[in-house]
Formats: sequence, C-alpha cells, structure tokens
Amino acid sequence: MGETLILGLESSCDETAAAVVARSADGRGRILSNVVLSQIEEHAAFGGVVPEIAARAHVDVMDGVVRAALEDAGVTLAEIDAIAATAGPGLIGGVLVGLMTAKALALGAGKPLIAVNHLEGHALTARLTDSVAFPYLLLLVSGGHSQILRVDGVGQYRRIGTTIDDALGEAFDKTAKLLQLGYPGGPEVERMAALGNAERFTLPRPLLGRKEPNFSFSGLKTAVRLEATAAAPMSQQDVADLCAAFQVAVADVVADRVGVALGPFSAETGGSPTLVVAGGVAANKAIRARLEAVLTAHGGRLVVPPGKLCTDNGAMIAWTGAERFALGFRDGLDVAARPRWPLDSAAEPLIGKGRLGAKA
Repeated sequence: MGETLILGLESSCDETAAAVVARSADGRGRILSNVVLSQIEEHAAFGGVVPEIAARAHVDVMDGVVRAALEDAGVTLAEIDAIAATAGPGLIGGVLVGLMTAKALALGAGKPLIAVNHLEGHALTARLTDSVAFPYLLLLVSGGHSQILRVDGVGQYRRIGTTIDDALGEAFDKTAKLLQLGYPGGPEVERMAALGNAERFTLPRPLLGRKEPNFSFSGLKTAVRLEATAAAPMSQQDVADLCAAFQVAVADVVADRVGVALGPFSAETGGSPTLVVAGGVAANKAIRARLEAVLTAHGGRLVVPPGKLCTDNGAMIAWTGAERFALGFRDGLDVAARPRWPLDSAAEPLIGKGRLGAKA
C-alpha cells in the first residue's frame, strides 16, 4: 500500500496555513509542503489579535495559500486522498474560513473531509516529527491553553492538569504589552530576559509544591505590573531585569508542575516517561532547559518538535487528518465549527477557580 496524501488547512487564529503531508502504512509521515502566512504586521499595532481583522485576512489569502501548498508539494488536488481542516477551537470567524474552504474543496473534488481539533494537531505533531509512541505526557502551552494531558491514542486524552486562570502564552503577551515590548510577546520577553538579572526582582511562584499539577499565572502577572509601577519610569535594564525574573518564575512553576504530573504517569505506564511539549511557548529555551532537567531526573525523554511546527501551521492539521483517516474517521459536510473544543470532554473546567479566594 502506498502513501496517503492529506491536505490540511489551519486558520484558527492569526496564521493562514495549508500543508500536504504523506503518511505511509507503517505510520511514518513526511511533510511535502507547509505554507504559513502570518498576520503579525496586521495586529502588531493593537498588541494582540483582533478577531475581525484576522477573519478578513484569512478570506483574502486562503485560496492562494492552498494553491501554494499544492504547488510546493508537487501534487494536484485530484491526487489528494482527503482534506483536513481545523474545526475548532479558536476565533470562530477564522475557523469558519478554513473549514468552509475545506468543505468546498472536498465537495468539488469528491474527497473525504476530516474535521480536526486544533489542539489535537499540537498533541500529535511529535508522532510526525519524532515517531513518539503512545502513551505519552503532553504539556500544551500556548496563548490560549496551559494543560498537562495523558495521550493514550488518537482521540484519547485525559487531562491531568490545567490553568485555573490565565494561559502561559497570555501571561507572556500581557507582560510584553505592559513593558511596551513588541508583538508577539513571548519572543520579545525571552530576548530581553537574556540581557537581564533575574535576581533583582522577587516574583511569586503560584501553586508551587501543590499536589494537583494545575497552573496559575494571574497573580504572577499582577506582581509584574506592581514591580513595573514601583520602578517607573523604567530603563531598558529595568525591563530586562523584570523580564528575566518573570521568565525564571515561569520556568520554576512549569518544571514543578510537570514534575508533579510525571510521578503518577510513570507509575501507571511503567518504564521511562516521554514528555511532549507543544504550542508556541515550547520555543522558549529557558523553559525547555528546565524541563530537560526534570525529565533527566525521572529517567525520561523530552520531545519538542521544531519551532515552526510548535506554532500554528497546516502540517499539524494535515498529519492529524492522516492519523484519523487511517483509523477510518470521516466527517460530513454539515460538521460545525466550534469556538470551544476540549481534548478531554469529561474534564471539569477550572478557569476561575483561582479567583476570589476559591480553591484550585
């Protein structure tokens, strides 16, 4: 049996992306093309993504991005076996653009449609890049999500920990905006942190040492704001020092929370654990270094896909579509776009549990 070719479309936030991925019968994959068109310039002036601007930008360029992905892969739409698209979660206007485009292509070309959970795209990328076997632990850290999940198979996820207030990527972005750095905030904070003294400012480590591997970043954001206010007007060195302190605090928290989750996971699965880190924050070198140390202490393996596959892209959607297609999953043209779509639908939402003195 030859390879299966999947076209994947992604438009859940501020990247318009399309890719072609090939999956062989033995489960190995190849990226034939991966076209990503960023909207950073359109949103930079606002310090964050503006949903209406994002949706309109997707409409303007999606057809061209799909065409480029097919041309780069050297294949025609007729040679594609199925079309996958992000159906959620995300900014609903953007999700609709990609999903409706995929529906039109599937109907016009007579191809199967596969609706993909954007988070599952992040979760399964390491199987494409590093052939990671199930089960493994997943740390998903992005602008909208901070979760630790056990991954037992395609579509099989059990949430172990999550944020009780803000996502880590959001904390980076808000810190960057507060300190008048550029957008996106994560890379800017990391760049400034490399120039700073992390010991100058004392910041909290929320939930450190707690037995439940949940996250909290709201209080840390508030502490950064208070320190910035007290140090105003801030020099470049002040900003660098505060960024360094913030990054070290975050790395401490993430390392501690993952360490708490690794114990039970290792006991349940036996052998050496594998931790996969996915999402845009996975690119942060300080956090990765701390996680390397944690996995080494547990006799485990840390897997972080290449940076361009940690941020939003079409290859992760195409690959997830390929994994689902191989298991017989198909979706009808009436499949709906979903602004919210948890990987573990049985898990209780914890957002807000950390506010007003509520217990985590």
